[in-house]
Amino acid sequence: MLKLMAKKEIHPKYYENARVQCACGNTFTIGSTKELIEVEVCSKCHPFYSGKEKMVDTMGQVQKFRKRLAKKQDPKKKR
Repeated sequence: MLKLMAKKEIHPKYYENARVQCACGNTFTIGSTKELIEVEVCSKCHPFYSGKEKMVDTMGQVQKFRKRLAKKQDPKKKR
Protein backbone atom coordinates (compact mmCIF):
# COMPACT_ATOMS: atom_id res chain seq x y z
CA MET A 1 0.00 0.00 0.00
CA LEU A 2 1.02 3.54 -0.67
CA LYS A 3 1.60 5.49 2.49
CA LEU A 4 0.75 9.20 2.33
CA MET A 5 3.16 11.45 4.13
CA ALA A 6 1.87 14.77 5.37
CA LYS A 7 4.18 17.74 5.03
CA LYS A 8 4.47 19.75 8.19
CA GLU A 9 4.21 23.53 8.36
CA ILE A 10 3.09 24.12 4.77
CA HIS A 11 -0.28 25.57 5.72
CA PRO A 12 -0.71 29.16 6.94
CA LYS A 13 -1.88 29.80 10.49
CA TYR A 14 -5.67 29.72 10.79
CA TYR A 15 -7.38 32.31 13.00
CA GLU A 16 -10.74 31.13 14.36
CA ASN A 17 -11.79 34.66 15.35
CA ALA A 18 -10.38 36.84 12.58
CA ARG A 19 -11.86 40.33 12.63
CA VAL A 20 -13.40 41.94 9.53
CA GLN A 21 -13.63 45.73 9.57
CA CYS A 22 -15.73 47.59 6.99
CA ALA A 23 -15.35 51.20 5.86
CA CYS A 24 -18.87 51.88 7.16
CA GLY A 25 -17.75 50.98 10.70
CA ASN A 26 -19.31 47.52 10.91
CA THR A 27 -17.11 44.76 12.39
CA PHE A 28 -17.65 41.02 12.68
CA THR A 29 -15.58 37.86 13.14
CA ILE A 30 -14.97 34.95 10.80
CA GLY A 31 -12.41 32.18 10.38
CA SER A 32 -9.51 33.16 8.12
CA THR A 33 -5.80 32.91 7.50
CA LYS A 34 -5.49 36.66 8.14
CA GLU A 35 -5.99 38.14 11.58
CA LEU A 36 -7.52 41.43 10.34
CA ILE A 37 -9.39 41.95 7.07
CA GLU A 38 -10.38 45.45 5.94
CA VAL A 39 -13.17 45.73 3.37
CA GLU A 40 -14.92 48.66 1.68
CA VAL A 41 -18.39 47.14 1.41
CA CYS A 42 -20.14 44.64 3.69
CA SER A 43 -23.66 43.24 3.99
CA LYS A 44 -24.75 46.18 6.18
CA CYS A 45 -23.81 48.85 3.62
CA HIS A 46 -24.07 46.96 0.29
CA PRO A 47 -26.97 48.36 -1.79
CA PHE A 48 -28.36 44.90 -2.56
CA TYR A 49 -28.78 44.03 1.12
CA SER A 50 -29.48 47.46 2.61
CA GLY A 51 -31.81 48.78 -0.11
CA LYS A 52 -29.93 52.10 -0.13
CA GLU A 53 -28.19 53.31 -3.25
CA LYS A 54 -24.52 54.03 -2.74
CA MET A 55 -22.04 55.16 -5.35
CA VAL A 56 -18.71 53.39 -5.05
CA ASP A 57 -16.00 55.48 -6.71
CA THR A 58 -13.04 53.49 -7.94
CA MET A 59 -9.89 55.54 -8.42
CA GLY A 60 -11.70 58.81 -9.16
CA GLN A 61 -13.64 57.49 -12.16
CA VAL A 62 -16.64 59.68 -11.37
CA GLN A 63 -14.50 62.83 -11.24
CA LYS A 64 -12.78 61.90 -14.53
CA PHE A 65 -16.17 61.39 -16.19
CA ARG A 66 -17.52 64.72 -14.93
CA LYS A 67 -14.38 66.50 -16.13
CA ARG A 68 -14.73 65.02 -19.65
CA LEU A 69 -18.43 65.85 -19.68
CA ALA A 70 -17.71 69.47 -18.75
CA LYS A 71 -15.20 69.74 -21.60
CA LYS A 72 -17.76 68.48 -24.10
CA GLN A 73 -20.46 70.89 -22.89
CA ASP A 74 -18.15 73.92 -22.89
CA PRO A 75 -16.06 73.73 -26.10
CA LYS A 76 -13.16 76.18 -26.37
CA LYS A 77 -13.16 78.59 -29.27
CA LYS A 78 -10.21 78.36 -31.62
CA ARG A 79 -8.79 81.83 -32.24
